Parts: sequence; structure tokens; C-alpha cells
Amino acid sequence: MDQQTISSQLQKPVDQSDHCQGPEFALVTLVEYGDYQCEDTLAARPVVKELQERFGDCLKFVFRNYPITERHKQAQGAAEAAEAAASQGLFWDMHQSLFLRQKELSDHVLSECAEEIGLDLDRFEWEMAEHACAGRVTGDIRSGKRSGVEQTPTFFINGVKYTGPVTVEDMCVAIEDMEMEH
Repeated sequence: MDQQTISSQLQKPVDQSDHCQGPEFALVTLVEYGDYQCEDTLAARPVVKELQERFGDCLKFVFRNYPITERHKQAQGAAEAAEAAASQGLFWDMHQSLFLRQKELSDHVLSECAEEIGLDLDRFEWEMAEHACAGRVTGDIRSGKRSGVEQTPTFFINGVKYTGPVTVEDMCVAIEDMEMEH
């Protein structure tokens, strides 16, 4: 990919196809590109939760898949499992379940997660076998690459790549700065 197609701005605007928590028209939108097998993405979970609690209705959180398959062999399957759950309206339940079982994301564990959250298992198994959700994951990866994502987690605050430490304090300052601009 040549340098002209890479940016530090979010290249794919948040839309109805995204997995969002929080009000549609929040003052600040926090987008995360994450990998279910990445320890740093897991470590960012409590930071995101705290930011959501602190900012309440002023913050919309968006998660996009960015499996780094060179390092995390089960990351692609986990991302597809999350998307398969999304097709049944249970993305956030699977999202949570995958992070809770991060160190053991075999196909069997993905099926266990699907069963635990109440998915239609026949449909889930078919979607996983057919890689029915792989295109969605690939779309997230492409948008991430165009936006300059190189590692996980990578955050964007109101479309601008956040490059500071992933701590509640540092991210609060960045979010408050974005709120002031509105």
C-alpha cells in the first residue's frame, strides 16, 4: 500500500453497519480497531468501560475488527464469530465472551461461546464453516489500513487517530479536548 492511501484520519465514517454503544449523536465518537487475541486490546477493555461510564451519553463507542493473523492464529476466527453473533443481534455478548476466553479461542471454544450467549447454533456453525462473515472482517481491516492502523488496539477520537497512552486519564484529556471543540 503506498503512503498516499494511508492516513491518520478515520477513512471510513461510522455508519449503521458499525457495532456501536451509546447515543447515535454523541458529542464524541471513540472508534477502536481491536484483535480478540491481542493482550493489549484486552488490557484496553477496562479503560474503554471507564470512559463510557465517565462520559455517559456524551460518548459513542465503536468496535471494528482488526485481527493480526501473523501473530494471533485464532484472531480471524474470533472476529468472524463476533460477526456471526452480530447477524443474530448478539455482537456485544460475543465480544465480551471472546475477551473472557482470549487465551483459548479454538473453534470448539467459539462454539461454546455461541451456545453460552444463546445463538442459534446451526446458523452459527454454518456461518463459521462457510466464512459467511469474512467479508465484513476484511472490510474492517481494509478501512483500518487506509486509516493508518498498524497495531491493536488503535483508537480514533472523532475521526482523529489517538496516539497517546491507553489510560483512562490520558484518553479523558483527549476526549475532553474533542468535546470542547464542539
